[in-house]
Amino acid sequence: MDRFAEVPSRAQFIEELADREMIRDCLWRYCRGIDRCDADLLHSAFWPDALDSHAVPGKPPLNAYAWIGKVIPLLDAMHCTSHQVSNHLIRISGSHADCESYFYAVHKEDRNDRVEDVHAIGRYLDHMERRGEEWRIANRHVLIDWFHVGDVSSDWEKGIFGKPSEYGDRHGRDHSSRFFGVKG
Repeated sequence: MDRFAEVPSRAQFIEELADREMIRDCLWRYCRGIDRCDADLLHSAFWPDALDSHAVPGKPPLNAYAWIGKVIPLLDAMHCTSHQVSNHLIRISGSHADCESYFYAVHKEDRNDRVEDVHAIGRYLDHMERRGEEWRIANRHVLIDWFHVGDVSSDWEKGIFGKPSEYGDRHGRDHSSRFFGVKG
């Protein structure tokens, strides 16, 4: 029987509620870290000995911290990114958990001598571990279920609805960083 088909009892869910929220918080830290190019925040989502297989078939997984060191410069070269996670299926067993999270990612990047939007939908398959009181990713495998690459149709100079907009930025240079007290 598929482990994800097992439905925990109400008592188990209540007992696991804090752990589940801590796991979701870890996944949201990952998304904010990746989109803000914040290596420290990304490190807080992975254990130092964690492995990451980021949708590259046939290649061995990288240490997650090494992967972060490689991905930040790639992200910095893009105009912006947005990662969202949903549909978390979490199964906790003591200090270990298996979690499948659907993701939707959009990258605005220079490709083929023009600016293009890259949309990807897939799943993060995470083996999580609680060490002490903290949950982090111990092993991540990324699956891409769908993607689309196309021209950017937005006029960023005019802004949304034809009016100037305040855009997000990275490395502590936008309002959300000031809002959360992050120094850039």
